[in-house]
Parts: sequence; structure tokens; C-alpha cells
Amino acid sequence: MIVNMVITVNYYSIEKSDYVSNFFDLSNYTPEEKHKLIYERYRSYFKLISKKSPIIDKVIALNNNSKPNPEKLAVIEGIWALTLGITHSLRIKHFIVCPEKIKSIESQKLIEDYINISESSYIVSERTYDYISEKGNSSGITAVCYMPTHSLYDIHPRRNSIVLILDGLEIPGNVGTILRSCDATDIDGVIITNKKTRLNHPKLIRSSMGSCFTLPIIESSYDEAIKWLNHNKYNVVLTDTDAPLSYYDFNYKNRIAIVIGSEKYGISEEWYKTNYTGISIPMLGYCDSLNVGIAATIVLYEATLKNKELLLNRA
Repeated sequence: MIVNMVITVNYYSIEKSDYVSNFFDLSNYTPEEKHKLIYERYRSYFKLISKKSPIIDKVIALNNNSKPNPEKLAVIEGIWALTLGITHSLRIKHFIVCPEKIKSIESQKLIEDYINISESSYIVSERTYDYISEKGNSSGITAVCYMPTHSLYDIHPRRNSIVLILDGLEIPGNVGTILRSCDATDIDGVIITNKKTRLNHPKLIRSSMGSCFTLPIIESSYDEAIKWLNHNKYNVVLTDTDAPLSYYDFNYKNRIAIVIGSEKYGISEEWYKTNYTGISIPMLGYCDSLNVGIAATIVLYEATLKNKELLLNRA
């Protein structure tokens, strides 16, 4: 058995045993050298696939939301996203690497991590990787993960509790931004009614900064949501530009369910048939409304500071 195998690359002699434990920057290596280095190291873990592979078709379908997704899979790409996957212990179905694009030590460490947690791992060419990539400057690493799934019963209401209801929002980036604010304000859960966008959308994942993997997020019908809210004694608060009560004049005590409506059409009519309180954000200039992500963040911080007495608890 050969213990120390020498690989000569770019005029350097590197003992393979050292390379296993000590990663190094590959910026000055040619694509061919990087491919050889990574493939030789992990050949027993990876399968080489082409653009015609069903795995590539699956990634494209997930990015485009063009096929049913019963496994609730999502594509995560690049160093930041895959580091997030490790941090939050995401289950990984497929791991895809383009050796020619690998440069940093961080990328190499992630390869080491992901080959040990993925159900299957693949190597692709630069051309194939560019075909599936959503990011022009990706680090050559992509994974297909399972989205966490939750039900209403995964929300455990506290005495003072806030849940946010997103009703009919259509723009993935807005939903992701709101989820990030939900995480920042430590609310108890997010309920999505009248669903118009998908939680595995790449823009939603990026704009949420990973909050879509950590928050209890439940897709629900209005009937299921209102039944759960009533059973748990939540007070329903509708954000409405025409409401006479300002958002900072409401006390947000006990259990509060804040409803945010769609960018175009606002909150669905069925929510107005409930016993609710309407609040608005005063507009002092020419514009008559705010971006829904900004509006949600303003209300969430006001609600959290009053509901949970955050500042007093930290003092």
C-alpha cells in the first residue's frame, strides 16, 4: 500500500497525506491541475456526469420551478449557502462540484464536509456547471438539499407570542427579506396562506440569509390558519394602509398574529371577516405605501419591543 503519494502540480510537490489535512489556495493553478488534484483525491466519492444527466435536469427544474417537487428539495450554491447548510444540519440529497472553479480553502473544506453527508456526489465540467449555476461568480460547489417541513403544531405559543401571516405574497425576494426580519425579531413562526411563491426559490433563500431553514414556516389554508389562531387565542392584526390606528399606537400584548398582504392586492377579503384590529404606517411624504418587506420589518420590531419587552429583558 502506498502511504505517501506525491502529486506534482504547478511546480509544487505535495504529499497527498499532507493535502488531506492541509488545504491551500488554488488560484494560481490551471483548470486541468485543479481537476486532477480534486478528482484524484475524491475519485471514490464522485461520479462524473454530463449536461444530459437526469441530475442536471433536476437542478434546472428546481431552479425554474418547472416540475412537481414532492420531496421539497432546494438548490443551494456557493460558499455562503453551503456553509449555512452545514451550520443548520440540512439533509443533502445531491452534491455537485466543478473542480476547475475551485480556488479557496473554504471551498475545499466544504467538499470534504459534503461528500460525507450527501446521498450522492458528482463532478461536472465548467460548461455544465455554468448551465446550472444561478450565480455568475459561484465557487464551483452546489448542493440539492431537503427543505425543513413544519406544521402548525410545531409552533409552541408563549404567553406573549407573535406569529406572522404572509397572505398571497408573490415576490420571492420580498418573502426572503421578511423571513430575515422574522428571525431578527425572534417571532414564534410564519404562516403562509394563499401561497403564490415557493420557499425553495433561490432568490428567497438568498434574501432570507438562511432564515428559511431555521424558522417554523407553515403553508396553510385560511380555514386551517384561523382555526389554529382562534384555538390558541391569538389577536389578529391586519396591516392596512387605510386603517385609522397607527402601528405604534397598538400595544401588541399577549398573543398576536400580524397579517401582511400581497404586494399588488393587499390582504385577502376572508381575513376581513375575522375579529381583527387594523393598523397602518403613517406616510408623511408623497408616496402612499412602503415596500412590503420594509413595512413588515417596521411593524415586527414595534410588536417585538412591546410584546416581549426586549429591551427590558436585555438590561
